[in-house]
Amino acid sequence: MTGDRVRGAVLYACAGLVLVAGGVWWFRAAPHEAPAAQTEQWRLTAERLLPDDDREEAAETLTLAAGVDHEVVADVSVGSKTLTVVCVGGQASEVRISLSPQDSGRGMRCSGGDPPVRLDVALPGQLRLNVSVGEAGPVVFRYSIRRATN
Repeated sequence: MTGDRVRGAVLYACAGLVLVAGGVWWFRAAPHEAPAAQTEQWRLTAERLLPDDDREEAAETLTLAAGVDHEVVADVSVGSKTLTVVCVGGQASEVRISLSPQDSGRGMRCSGGDPPVRLDVALPGQLRLNVSVGEAGPVVFRYSIRRATN
């Protein structure tokens, strides 16, 4: 009987050890959220790099989590436009933007302090912009659309 009790105690001890190790792994593997103060600082930086003005037809600032695909839809007038985008985030963060599903898009780093990207586009009355965030996040993404100047 003593041998059965020892084997049972060893089995329960091993099960407990696996349970504790799994719990530790679970909490350490969870993605770390950027502190609210950090994302607010990134928001202010994005708005400083791409400020509002009275010529824009649409603009928005978005906070997007890592690995997120987000579609921006904005009603604008028909014609040639200048789309300006900026992304601000932590180390190794990046986004890919595209204007249609057939478009492979354009990658942008969010951590390097890069200046805003300007694209000349022709729009049929609506902006549809797909934003895909990389594995590092969150990021603050800001866009502005205005009538193209000739």
